Amino acid sequence: MKSLADGLPPEVARQLHPNWRKNEAAYCAARDQLLGQYRGQWIAFADGTVIAAATVPLDVFLTVRQSGRHPFVVRVGHEGEPWYRIRRASAGWGVRATPRVH
Repeated sequence: MKSLADGLPPEVARQLHPNWRKNEAAYCAARDQLLGQYRGQWIAFADGTVIAAATVPLDVFLTVRQSGRHPFVVRVGHEGEPWYRIRRASAGWGVRATPRVH
């Protein structure tokens, strides 16, 4: 599997901690074993083990922040998908904002 860092601009890729790259490679090696238990979940993978798992990525990132480590974070089984989607919201015709009363 190609490293996600390979798709980053060089100045950004240089800022990645070496442990992140090590954890990414270790995740790739362990991915098939993780699919059964973690498919569809967001995980943080560091030092050969899952250090956080949740259905919501924010929960994983909050745990990672407290860990002081540099894990590889991924949604298991969805590695090729973007991490985010931007949705456009618009109001339909006839919808009016309620004026503020001071």
